[in-house]
Formats: sequence, structure tokens, C-alpha cells
Amino acid sequence: MVRCSWSVHGGGQSMEDRICSMRKWLAVLACGLSVGAQAQQARRNVIIFVADGLRRGSVTAEDMPTFLKLRANGVDFPNSHSVFPTFTTANASAIATGHGLGDTGDYSNTIWPGIWLTKPDPTATTGTIVPFLENDELLADMNSTFNGNYLGERTLLSVAREKGFNVASIGKIGPTGIQQNESLSWGESGSLSANGAIVIDDSTGQANGFPLPPEIVEALNTAKLPLDAPLRTNGFGEISHWSNGFSGDAQTFGTLAPDRVQMQWLADVATKAVLPKFAEEKKPFVLLFWSRDPDATQHNEGDSLQKLSPGINGDTSKLALRNADHCLKQLLDWLDANPEIKANTDVVITSDHGFATISRREIAQGAVTGEPSAALTYELAGKEKAEPAGTLPTGFLAVDLGLWMHLRVFDPAVRATTGSSVYQEVLVSGEKSQHPSGGSALLGDSVKRMDGSDAQLIVAANGGADLIYVPSGSVQTVRATVATLARLDYVGGIFVDDRYCTTATDCPGALPMSSVGLVGASKVPRPAIVVSFKRFVQRPGDLQSAAQISDTTLQEGQGMHGGFGREQTLNNMAAMGPDFKHGYVDELPMGNVDIVPTLAHILGFEMPAVGKLRGRVVDEALTSGKPETRAGEKMMISAPGADGLRTLLIYQVKDGVAYYDQACLVKDAAAKSCP
Repeated sequence: MVRCSWSVHGGGQSMEDRICSMRKWLAVLACGLSVGAQAQQARRNVIIFVADGLRRGSVTAEDMPTFLKLRANGVDFPNSHSVFPTFTTANASAIATGHGLGDTGDYSNTIWPGIWLTKPDPTATTGTIVPFLENDELLADMNSTFNGNYLGERTLLSVAREKGFNVASIGKIGPTGIQQNESLSWGESGSLSANGAIVIDDSTGQANGFPLPPEIVEALNTAKLPLDAPLRTNGFGEISHWSNGFSGDAQTFGTLAPDRVQMQWLADVATKAVLPKFAEEKKPFVLLFWSRDPDATQHNEGDSLQKLSPGINGDTSKLALRNADHCLKQLLDWLDANPEIKANTDVVITSDHGFATISRREIAQGAVTGEPSAALTYELAGKEKAEPAGTLPTGFLAVDLGLWMHLRVFDPAVRATTGSSVYQEVLVSGEKSQHPSGGSALLGDSVKRMDGSDAQLIVAANGGADLIYVPSGSVQTVRATVATLARLDYVGGIFVDDRYCTTATDCPGALPMSSVGLVGASKVPRPAIVVSFKRFVQRPGDLQSAAQISDTTLQEGQGMHGGFGREQTLNNMAAMGPDFKHGYVDELPMGNVDIVPTLAHILGFEMPAVGKLRGRVVDEALTSGKPETRAGEKMMISAPGADGLRTLLIYQVKDGVAYYDQACLVKDAAAKSCP
């Protein structure tokens, strides 16, 4: 072996030493390049699987053996959390960005963005002021309105794509697009554009869907898969009881089948086209798969028409659980068939929220609502069928606010044909009363502006919780509305924008919205009030038996979420792979806001941030992590409102991150639990 001097100065060295030194430096440089190449090669892959609406208690050996096995073999998170309100797009924004809703502005599935929302160059008759965000066109509309990215925060998948990862989001329309929200826009031709991102959902192949990149079209053709997503039907294009999208009506039971056809196509797209394409290119990848089931089937199930039992625990919902389990198994089977990729791939499973059976009459076990909206007789519209006596109508919150506050009610989904108001008035008195067609409503003396900004109140109906906007910013209106809400027997919790209640006694019965992470950096207008509805369990201690008052078009006995019971904040989370511990139960609080920080840490990059409502790296669950430290359990209770009722909030804190368990109205100032 030739030895040579390592002087940093050239002078005094022989030619042999100089040549030797040069060779040594070249060897070091080559070694560094080799290490860099190995680091590039060793970058992890990630698969995120979201089972929409999956309750932790639904994961059993009979119905979901794949989920149960992953939970047992990897890391189980039994203390997991959705963000509140527990809706899909809201939690999709947290899963995508790692930020709470006060930063993302995605407060619920249906919001009031403050404008007449439509794609560029609208015609006079198209658009909405209360958009339902599970829609590709409306996501592009939101982006065109709010500086190209209505979330205001970067998404994990978009940043990973910038860092050289292959990236795809596949599954249910709405939350799937949100995972790459920054890429969604209207193209110059007036059609939707994903700007080269791989976004595959219900609308793929349709004019109202995002186009597929050419390489994915080629991969689908090679795999002999259709380029168009199948409808959520029985496989023959029929909408029937055997269609996952059939909800029935007040006198007709809903679906008896899960979303097998469309979900199988999406699973095939992932495992027969997209993942093989990624494997061929030998680049690290991040793939998110969003399963529509069990959510859609639980919403629409036909096992429990107008009955709280079996509710969403019947045979049809069990079929939906097995459908989601099948899709996860197909993804994991692909990893098993590609062991080199599996050895370098972390898998995270979550659900956006839990679920409850819909109650449209009962506010507690053995007690029914006494509010006026449930006592009225309603004029039937279109194909609407008569509800049983005492049933809360769709839009009951708007109807009752209109009655108690002496305000006229207008339907934002129906344009007026006569009079000075832009929207059709909803008559809420007399033998043939009416209700808002979709639940959302505008309240005031009249509504003459298309964007609804001259209404006194705007109710965005969502299900287990509703949003209330006060466009004028009137403190008096907000406080009067809070006082009215505190008297309604179906209300389960009230949260008010901090700007309207500077002291604890300004809005008696309510807590500030900042206490549940709803005040942050978002530029999307935030509601003045968020109200959750009462929920209860039919069997003591059994979250699977929970029922929830819901502002929805669905029927008593079907399924809903959005509320603030633990059956809805307790989602289902687990993880496995080279970076996660094996057979480990993490008792610390974990939530959807923690997925992005944890995976960005694993993938080796920083996530840029505007707001401060961020999750944490779940360090204790990682193989390289530190031991667990205790989390703090906390409670907050409001000043008493009508009849002495107070909003009680129960939550946990770990490393500065708050995890919200449940909220309810209580009379006892010393209460430490919810009914």
C-alpha cells in the first residue's frame, strides 16, 4: 500500500505524493457519492390507507382480519383522534397537511366561503354559496378563490412530489383530491387540471374529473383496466337497493350492498397499474388510498329503517367493513409479492372519523325532542315521503332558529321566482310548513345578494354538527343566537369565535372556538358558531351503540358523524413497517394531525408551515424513538347558560398538541364526564 502525506498545502510535496493525494481525494469523493446514492436508494416508501368512517370497535377477526393483523403486528394506537367537527373533508385536510382546521379552513364538508362560488366565467344560474366539498370541481373553485390553495398549507404528497418521490392519491372523491390540493385547478381550456398529479377518484374519466397523466393511461391500458371509474351501482348501471349510493327515503329502506364494484376498480388501479409503474421506475413513492367504505354504506344502510337498532351495526354495514378489509389486503398482498419494496415501505392506516346511528327524534335513551320543528306538519316536495310524527326535519336547526328568533328562512339551493329575495323563502308555520331542501339555510328579513352576505345568519348543515355564520359580524346577533341555541333540547355543545366573546360570561353556555383548534391562520371565513348535537349510547359503555341527533336528509336508523362523542372522535389508527415498532401498543394520544409530521420525519424532509396548529412526530412509536412520557388529561367548562347548562370539553395534551375526546352540555359545574 502506498502511503503519502496529507498536507493541505501543495508546496513541499513530491510529484508522487501529489498524485497519491489526488487519488485519495478522488476515492473520498467517490465514497461520498456512493453513500449519497445509497441514501437516495434507501429513502422510504409510504402507503397511507384511509378507511372512511371506520370505528375502532368495528375491527374484528370476523369482519376485518387484515386490519386486526396489522394492528397486532405493528403499532396499535388505541387512543387515536379525529379532529372536530368529525367530517370527511375536515379530517382530510388534517391528514393531508398535519394542521388543525383553524389553519386549513376546511371546517366541515359544507361551508360558507363568503362568496358565490363557481368556476371561472360562470353563467348566471350555476354556482353555490354553501358548497359540499366532496366534489372535484368545487375543490378547484375553492382554489381559484383562495390564492390557488384554499387550505393555505402544503400537503405531504405535494411536498414529496417536489422532493422527487412518485406520488398518487386514489379513492373517494373529495378527500382524495385534497391530498394534492395545490395541484388542483381550472385549466386554460376551462376544464379541470391536476397539473400532472396522479389523482384517481369517482370522477376519473368524466368531464368533471381530473385528467390522468399519459403514463398512467398507458399503465392502465397495459393492465387492461378501464380508464373510467365505474359508478357506485350494482355493476349493471342500476340505482337500486343493491347500489351503495341508494339511501331510500322515510318509508323505503336504503342500500343492502357495499361499494364493491367501484372499490375493486380503485384497488386494481393501485395494485395493477400505479404501484407496478412506481416499482418499474425504482423511485421512492408515497401512495394514499381512500376507501369509501364503510362510510357510504353506513350512511345509506337499509337494515334499520326508522329504528335505532340495529342501526349501523347490521349485516349491510358488516359487508362494508369486509369490503374495506379486502382493499387493504390487496395492497398488502402486492407488497408481499414485492419483498424488496416491502422491506423499505411503511404503512399507516387511519380513518377520518368514527360514526353513530342517526336519531331524528330521540335526544336521550327514552326521551324525545320537544322543539317546534318536530311538531310541525311538512308539505311534501318532489319524491319526499311523510316522516313519522315527532321527527326533526332536514334543516331543523334553521327552522327552529327562525321560529325562536322571528327570522324568515330562505333555501340557498332554490332560486326565487317572485319577490325581492334571490332565494326561495321556506315557510315555517301553518299546517303545510316547509323545510330547507338540503338543510342549509339563510335567515333574515330578506336575502337580495347572491352571495348571501346580507343574511343575518347562514346555517351550513352538515350532520352531527352545523356551522353558523354571521356575515355582518354583529356581536349582538351572535350572542342572541348563542342564547337561543342554549335553550334547544337537541344541542350537545356550543363553540363561538373568540372575537365575539372576550370573557367567559359574554356567551354563557358556550366555549371559545380556539379551545377546539378552530381559530388559526386560515383565510377562509370561519363560522361565528359551531354547534354539535346530542348523542347517547343505547347500551352503557358501548360506543358501537351510540346514536346521534343529525341535521341530514338521511333517515332515523341510518348513519352519520360530525358530532363530538367519543364514538366519532375515536377513529382507527395503526402502523407497520421498518420504522415502526412491532407488536407495540401506544397508549399516548395520537391523531390525524400527527400523520404528516411523523411521515415527513421518516421520509427525511421538513414540511413548510404558515399556521401553528400542527401535530407532533409520534416518536414513541418509532423504532428509533424515545420512551413514552405521560400525556395530560384536561377539561374546560363554560359559564352557565339557559337553565344552567354549560358546554363541557374533555381533551388530552401531548407535546403541546391537543386531542379532543368529547363535548356535551351539563348542568353540574363540577362534571367530569359526558353522559
